[in-house]
Amino acid sequence: MTEVTIRDRVRGSLLGGAVGDALGAPIEFWDLAEIRYRCGPAGLTDFLSSREAPQEVTDDTQMTLFTAEALLRWRPGTDPAPALRDAYLRWLRTQRHREPAAGNDSWLAGHEFLYAVRAPGNACLSGLERQRAALRPPHRVGKPGPVNPDSKGCGTVMRSAPFGLAGFGSDMAFAFAARGAQLTHGHPTGYFAAGALAAVLDRVLAGVGLPAAVDGTIEQLSGQVGAQETVEALERAVDSAGVASPERVEEVGAGWVAEECLAIAVYCALYAARTGDVRGALLLSVNHSGDSDSTGAVAGNLLGAAHGLSALPSEWVTAVEGYDTIVRVADDLVANFFLRDRAALGARYPFGD
Repeated sequence: MTEVTIRDRVRGSLLGGAVGDALGAPIEFWDLAEIRYRCGPAGLTDFLSSREAPQEVTDDTQMTLFTAEALLRWRPGTDPAPALRDAYLRWLRTQRHREPAAGNDSWLAGHEFLYAVRAPGNACLSGLERQRAALRPPHRVGKPGPVNPDSKGCGTVMRSAPFGLAGFGSDMAFAFAARGAQLTHGHPTGYFAAGALAAVLDRVLAGVGLPAAVDGTIEQLSGQVGAQETVEALERAVDSAGVASPERVEEVGAGWVAEECLAIAVYCALYAARTGDVRGALLLSVNHSGDSDSTGAVAGNLLGAAHGLSALPSEWVTAVEGYDTIVRVADDLVANFFLRDRAALGARYPFGD
């Protein structure tokens, strides 16, 4: 793809994620009946809050931006886990304090909107508290991780889009995302789902159509120890994609756990791939009884990467909180990973246990 196309898709993925996050956040804890009672028979059809104020994003967008910052600081040829841990600890500080630390060297951590506390995930918080004293290195794929070994919450998936937006190749994108997820969530499904999102996005950014990108990722994961729940969830999303309705979304899952969040997002993105209705897919991703902001964020990541920023509703994109910051981070990813010597990135790394 051309530089212009790549930039449009990387911007689209990060801003699409923010749009889905902001659409779903106000209705996250409503069931479908309440959404329809409060918003009308069609459910949510626009941002719920006044257009006069920026549309608030949550920890989903916040942590996604810190994932990107970690990749921008990562030194090629090394394990990404230390850079990711440090970046996520900077995010954790935003949830504990109202302003940057003295001597802060993070451009990203200087932005006020990142200090808002909007129901961050318990496993993300507790996992990072355990990482604070010293890095607990991720384990090899297939084994429970060292932190929160029974947790597979969607906090792994909702922050992992940047791993798929750096042109690493699907294997390396998966590996980096899986290691990053294990910093807070140790259940294999939690980190396989994060890795799967990164692998799908990597394929899409390389020019593969979304349906083929999903199929390729299912093939990539099939047979790996610990991948069964993620593979089954993706297959359920593909099998359900012929009919689009909130009721069918709820058959795919609720989104509170990682594989269901990924599956709902893929289901909604496949609807757009079939119909071209990106706006409708974003709304479909949040109109259900589950974790609407996270499913909306991940669906937005996929939709923006597959269709580009130009396909997203412009009035929604420009209304999201932190718009200028998100654009800057997206452009930095493109400049760092697509406009430099690709050979310096290498192919894959032999991560230890």
